[in-house]
Amino acid sequence: MRSFAYVRAGTVEEAVAEVAADPEAAFLAGGTTQVDLMRDEVFRPARLVDITRLPLRGIRRDGEVLTAGALTTMEELAVHEDVTTRLPLVREALLLAASPQLRHMATLGGNLLQRTRCRYYRDPSTACNKREPGAGCAALDGHHRMHAVLGTSPHCIATHPSDLAVALLALDASVRVHGPDGERAVRLAEFYRVPGTTPHLENVLAHGELITHLEIPLPPPEARSGYLKVRDRASYEFALASVAAVLVLDGGRIGSARLALGGVGTVPWRVPRAEELLRGARPDDDVLRAAAEAALDGAEGRPDNGYKVELGRRAVVRALSTLVREEQP
Repeated sequence: MRSFAYVRAGTVEEAVAEVAADPEAAFLAGGTTQVDLMRDEVFRPARLVDITRLPLRGIRRDGEVLTAGALTTMEELAVHEDVTTRLPLVREALLLAASPQLRHMATLGGNLLQRTRCRYYRDPSTACNKREPGAGCAALDGHHRMHAVLGTSPHCIATHPSDLAVALLALDASVRVHGPDGERAVRLAEFYRVPGTTPHLENVLAHGELITHLEIPLPPPEARSGYLKVRDRASYEFALASVAAVLVLDGGRIGSARLALGGVGTVPWRVPRAEELLRGARPDDDVLRAAAEAALDGAEGRPDNGYKVELGRRAVVRALSTLVREEQP
């Protein structure tokens, strides 16, 4: 690990100013992934600004919106009363995402900003456009079994690793951001960037902008939600495919539907076309299969990860079927 300067910020404004003034500076919170990347010399900040003592921790409910500070831990959100009663998909995503030790340390903001687990990104001896723009993508012709089939480009096929982001995307959550130019809110649906020709730009944050809060709308009390994660092993492992779903049934039909995918996309992947097919329909097998087809529309597999297209479809059907059965008397 290379040497770096360390600063502990006392206020949000101070933290933002410290990072904004230095193009080689970065924020430090839980550090559960960041420190590993520094050890591997993938991430090499010259200056770290510690934000762990800022007043950005805690959860409150304002009407039908849950607001969580970015420094709130994954475990704190998972055990919150409103999450256990109204947001089972968020609780399930958090519990399936990491071991108890990591959940007690990792912050919500850090989870949303975690970097890909692509082995080529994490190995400085290989080509990676995320790590070094213009270097190429070794995964294209290398080992890519875990890689994305949606939102890919000739420059990058790495998946986004966050389970929480997928669940929050299905809920139309937003993040509040504080930067050199003040505060702004960004919908999670507009926060992440597909790789295109600039895989190193993963989100819309400008340098020096800090996520301060997450705003999570609560679905209707009658809604049923869940998070399905398909992985190689039941213990701590990243998704091959995952589905976050929220359904409201009304008179035997689907009144509303929200659906997002993980493990198959370069970013957490919302599927509005599938939601449209579900809305107003009777949830029979044909409708669920049609929604699954729409959800993976445009997916492009490669030799080692082509299986994810069918796996993703089956995961969608299974997730929706589970919620429909829960709604039946």
